[in-house]
Order: sequence, then structure tokens, then C-alpha cells
Amino acid sequence: MFRSRITLAALLVLLSMAVACSNQSSSPVSPGAANGGGGEAAADGSTLKVSAPTPQSPVNDQQLSGAPTLVASAAALKFGGSVALTYRFQVFNAAGAQVADAGQRSSASFPVTQDLGFKQRHTWRVRAESGALVGPWSTTASFVSSEGGYIRGNEVFDPLVNGVTVGERIGPTSFVAGKGIRLDSNLGYVRYAIPQTITAGEFSLEIEGLRTNAPGDKSKVFSMSTNGPDFITDPYRVDIQYRGTAGFPANSVTYRVLYGSADDLSLRYEPDTAVRLSSVYALDPNTTYTWKYTWGNGEVRVILAEGGAKAGGKVLYNQAVRATKGTYNPQPHYAYLGSPTGRSGAESAGIPGTIYKNVWIGARPRP
Repeated sequence: MFRSRITLAALLVLLSMAVACSNQSSSPVSPGAANGGGGEAAADGSTLKVSAPTPQSPVNDQQLSGAPTLVASAAALKFGGSVALTYRFQVFNAAGAQVADAGQRSSASFPVTQDLGFKQRHTWRVRAESGALVGPWSTTASFVSSEGGYIRGNEVFDPLVNGVTVGERIGPTSFVAGKGIRLDSNLGYVRYAIPQTITAGEFSLEIEGLRTNAPGDKSKVFSMSTNGPDFITDPYRVDIQYRGTAGFPANSVTYRVLYGSADDLSLRYEPDTAVRLSSVYALDPNTTYTWKYTWGNGEVRVILAEGGAKAGGKVLYNQAVRATKGTYNPQPHYAYLGSPTGRSGAESAGIPGTIYKNVWIGARPRP
């Protein structure tokens, strides 16, 4: 009798252990093992079994010279498997108020397009998500937003949306609140004196107000030179054009670059006539366009795209010309929004009604 009781007790213990084991999950991430999901939220509120991303840039109160692009390491699933992860970035101002939320992005980077104000400390964080499941937030990183415009060495940055410019306003111009500086006539332009000549670099900007069938001839969107007595004959003249109704053809995009002489055709670089004839665009004055001119490394190139510089919009125009003879070496080096009036007259100068912002000129690409 005593032995049978021991046997019965042992059977009951084995049975209870079997029941307990059958109630345990077959996977450490069940339910939803295939997608990293968990049954209950963790103490940090996360429901997705992934690691927290690590902020990489900008961090440690880095002082920025332009709009920030936030970059973090990728998150990893804690228990293996394959899941399509998205990333959510959040940015907070010095008072702790949220000023930007990226939504679900396919990559662990986020170009911030919101206005952050100038020279203000911001913090940011990022987490991985998958549908309605969310991973843990990263540690908090910080940066200091752009100090505003500056001219320093071989760099110029001029946001213009804050109602001031680091350049010199010449002729009729005015500020449009929150948008930038407007050329009020073809006699108005903004001039930048660059302390160190840039022999290879980038000149890019955002602009709105360009319109189809505007008055003008070889109208200039932006330009560079030595600021000599006549812009047209300046030996280091650069002009990027969106031609008016008197242009050939009207509404075409083209450019001309001189590498040291207004007379030596071997130092003149521009798209040929066939390219110019095929480069006609009906631009919308209500659309923001990014224009970028690059020079050096054996070529000159102009790119025109829809949207802001950080938006990566549709490219409308991308034309390069080989520039293998001479060097772009203006002494001194000046750059312009629009252009000075040369012997061709005001009809070949700036374009009235155009509004400029986020100007970058430098020996390195736009940051």
C-alpha cells in the first residue's frame, strides 16, 4: 500500500510537469515569432523583440551648418527570423516639445525638413517598428541647429528664410516672410564675396517663382565671376540660365562657363545647341526647384530638380560638359543670386519675382 502511494505521487508529479511544459511557448517570441512580436509590452513599452538603434550622427551637441540628416545604426531581431523593419525618428526642441516625427521610414536615416530655428539645441531618438509593433527607443542624442548664414573661408551658407542675408543686396530686392529673398526686378541681385577662391566645388540653392514665358532673354538664375567692370566679358564668368520669351528657345535651361578667357573658345564650356533645344521646361512659379552647379574634376555640370535640396525630387535636367583645359580660378571670387547687368542689358540679367533660399557655395558638397 505504501509503495503504491509513492508510485501514484510520482505519476502526479510527472503529469503536472508535462502539463506545465505544454503550456509554455515553443518560441521565445511567441505569439508572432515570425514577426518578432511579443504577447505583452515590456517595461519600456516595447512590443517588438528587437534591439534599440544607436544614434550615430549628429550627436554630442554637434554644431550644424545646414539642415540635419539624422543617422542611426539598424536594429536587430533578438531571436532571429526575418522581419521588414521601419524606423521612427522624433526631434524635440530645448523645451522638450516634439517638433518633428518622421513616421515609418524604410531606412535608419531621416533628413529633417522642418524649420528648427537657428542655433538652438535639439534632441532626437529613434526606434524600430513593424506594423503596429514597436521596439525600444534609442538613447537620446543631441545637436545644435545651424547658426544661420555665414561666409567663412571657401564656404557660404545663406538660409535667407530668417529675413537677413550674409550677402550684399544690390538693386530692388525684398524679403518674403518664411520663404526667402525676392528679386523685385531684373536689376536686383545678391552678391557674395568669397574669401578663398573655390577652384572646384558646388553652388546650389532652392528657388520658387520661375515661370513659363517670362519676359527676358538669356535670363540668369545664378552666376559667378571676378566682379569685373562687365559681367559678360569677365574671364571667369559662370551663368546658369532659364531663358525668357526672347531667348532661343524660350523656357530653355542652359549655361556658359569661362575658365580664364572671354575670347578663347577652348576655355568656354556650355551645352551644344542640340542639347539646349531639347532642354525646354514649363516651370511652375508655385513649385520649389533645386538648382545645383558643380565644377572641377574635369567637368562642369548643372542639375535641376523638383523640390527642396534635401527632398531628392524628380530630376528634370542633368547636363555635364567636359572641362579639361584651364582651371576655374577667379581672383577675387564672387557669386550672385541673379546676376549683375552686363553689356547684354537687363533683359539678360536676373529674373524678376524669383525667391531664393538655402544657398550653399563651397569646395565640398552641401552638408
